[in-house]
Amino acid sequence: MQDPTATSVGARPATALRRYVSSYVGFDLRGFPAGVHCGPPGRVLTAVISLSGPLDVAAGVDDGSPVNRYDGVAGGLMCRSVAIHHDGRQQGVQVSLTPLGARALYGMPAAALADRLVPLDELLGTLGVELVDRLRAATTWAARFAALDALLLRALGRGADSDRLPRVRPEVAEAWRRLVAARGRVRVGAVATELGWSRRYLTERFRGEVGLSPKTFARVLRFEHAHELATARAPLPWAEVATVSGYADQAHLVRDWSEFTGRSPTAWRRGEVLLGAG
Repeated sequence: MQDPTATSVGARPATALRRYVSSYVGFDLRGFPAGVHCGPPGRVLTAVISLSGPLDVAAGVDDGSPVNRYDGVAGGLMCRSVAIHHDGRQQGVQVSLTPLGARALYGMPAAALADRLVPLDELLGTLGVELVDRLRAATTWAARFAALDALLLRALGRGADSDRLPRVRPEVAEAWRRLVAARGRVRVGAVATELGWSRRYLTERFRGEVGLSPKTFARVLRFEHAHELATARAPLPWAEVATVSGYADQAHLVRDWSEFTGRSPTAWRRGEVLLGAG
């Protein structure tokens, strides 16, 4: 087996896309042991385009979810990790969308994609097929990112010509912004009061747009922070991960980690063969 190598290249989308697309990341991982990578939940909606053959992905880890094959796949906000089956090599591009991006690019609220995986061409039509073809034909990361800009701007222009969907309520967008800024460490009731809404009304409106309740989204954000700390090159001990990311104690972290990944933190670390990939 060759020595493992990992390349990760990030880029910012075109200025007109930045309200809707937060980042592009190209990745090329080779020489790792075969296994199942847990794609964790987080603040963004993720689309992945494979550059090296179809992706084998299930919507849950070790829970009997069927494994499906995708050249390009998109998902909404999740309450669990997706399982990405691999042979030790992965090459592709990940596109991270804000909840606003679902309406702007896919023509539907983010809630319509919550806890779902959908082939990219079902959401973007022929643009999705063209996107996969152009990314695979390109020979540099710069050319791939330029193709993403060009095609997503076309998708955005197509959405701008449609009045099918109402605009996102500004209070919902502001609640999302505040929860993200605080990494989930904020009281939902306090956010609702500051917006002039009841907690119940905020919860209904937020779930209807984003797909998760504000409380669940706050839990996902705390887990996301913990996951970042646990995957750092020099990870903190689990007790410190729990404290820094806002958990009451390590036991609370373990419960959420098991719920969101399908594995205990120890079993996750033992089975995640791509941990060193950066």
